[in-house]
Amino acid sequence: MATVDTAPAGPHVPSSEPHPTTLIGSVQRAMRLLESVARHEHGAPAKQLAREAGLALPTAYHLLRTLAHEGYLRREKGLFFLGEAVERLTNSGAQQKRRSMVADALAQCRDSIGAPVYYALYRDGEIEVQCVADTPANPAVEEWADFRETGHAHAIGQCLLSQLDDDARRDHVDRYSVRSITPYTVRDDRTLLRRLESARRMQPVIERQEYALGTVCAAIPITVGSTAATIAISLPAHQADRLLPAARRLQSEIGRLLGSLSLSISI
Repeated sequence: MATVDTAPAGPHVPSSEPHPTTLIGSVQRAMRLLESVARHEHGAPAKQLAREAGLALPTAYHLLRTLAHEGYLRREKGLFFLGEAVERLTNSGAQQKRRSMVADALAQCRDSIGAPVYYALYRDGEIEVQCVADTPANPAVEEWADFRETGHAHAIGQCLLSQLDDDARRDHVDRYSVRSITPYTVRDDRTLLRRLESARRMQPVIERQEYALGTVCAAIPITVGSTAATIAISLPAHQADRLLPAARRLQSEIGRLLGSLSLSISI
């Protein structure tokens, strides 16, 4: 005959673990409400949202109040609308998608040319490197001196500054004075401004070891809307004979890239 353990049970200790089904169920119900609200551009009342989401009205009221408190919904005159928190999430997702599209376009160009590819623009008086595509075999130039402060010394900066008008160029030079980065760097403001003025429209800007010893660079000027921008490449100095042909090939790729690059202006 089997024996039965009749020893008294110990005290019940509540589990510290959350109840996953309950938590997941709450999230699912909240998401259904958000989806219902999103379908109503002009707002909807709680009763209608509860019905569409298949929820009991008290449950829907509780979740709607919570979502409104957290900023995911807003309530006006008894109607619920999507809130600022949802808009921030949407904008963040769109930005990530645009960045991904730009990165993919540059990566294709990098693989086609066999060199690191850079995309930069001039915005609000500053040089901004938006994206870099490189590989371990062909690494990008190390930013050992701030790109924003050394635009006079690298092809990206020279290319962007060459697209500005005289006042904007002088303003930039006044804020970021010309200084020697390597023995090959342009020496003074006057020499830099003359070089920028003589740059031929839509032609590659070539820079040889002015920013980093052992590296040569080329940048192609492009205009995205009204914004000065550039796409550039770099190579080791011992491959300098490849630079101009690679820059010409880069130039031929730009038309295909422009659609993706134009998206980055709103990032």
